Amino acid sequence: MIARLAGTLLEKTPSRLVVDVSGVGYEVLVPLSTFYGIGDPGSGVTLRVHTHVREDVIALYGFGSALEQDLFERLIAISGIGPKLALAVLSGIDANDLMRAVRLQDVGRLTKIPGVGKKTAERIGLELKDRLPHAAPAAADATAGSSGDQARDDLLSALTNLGYQRTAVEKAVDAAVKKSPEGPLEHLLRDVLRAMMK
Repeated sequence: MIARLAGTLLEKTPSRLVVDVSGVGYEVLVPLSTFYGIGDPGSGVTLRVHTHVREDVIALYGFGSALEQDLFERLIAISGIGPKLALAVLSGIDANDLMRAVRLQDVGRLTKIPGVGKKTAERIGLELKDRLPHAAPAAADATAGSSGDQARDDLLSALTNLGYQRTAVEKAVDAAVKKSPEGPLEHLLRDVLRAMMK
């Protein structure tokens, strides 16, 4: 069972990496948060790994943090949620926001994740509520912040899921949130996209 990989990044796409470890290239599937957190091909990389074995395939899922790996493993333990959907969840919402949404049973927030319908969101909320990592309450409380901070995080998550580089959109997001910190997410997102098209 492979639990960790440390080597040189050979290839990098939003959902897949190839890591060279002593001449062997390992394909690792990753959430967007991990993709954005690592360097460019040629740089060194260290990933926490979940090895998923089925009768027809062995797949490696890589994570930049212990929290993301922990949440991934708790998600795939839920009936009806496989590794592909678990990665989509972690790509569609920040780990701390996911824990907050589960603690608050915020089905509406969970259904904003691409690929997650109401029934799946309800199942995630119900099954994870008493099984969150021990750091969950502290992490959620620490990130609760103001509604402006939450809006900023949600906008950055939405835009990175649309394929924008986080660094490229941060300035536009900050301007939109400063202008209307209490505005609905949909309006703020529209404002950011308009600003970026100018």
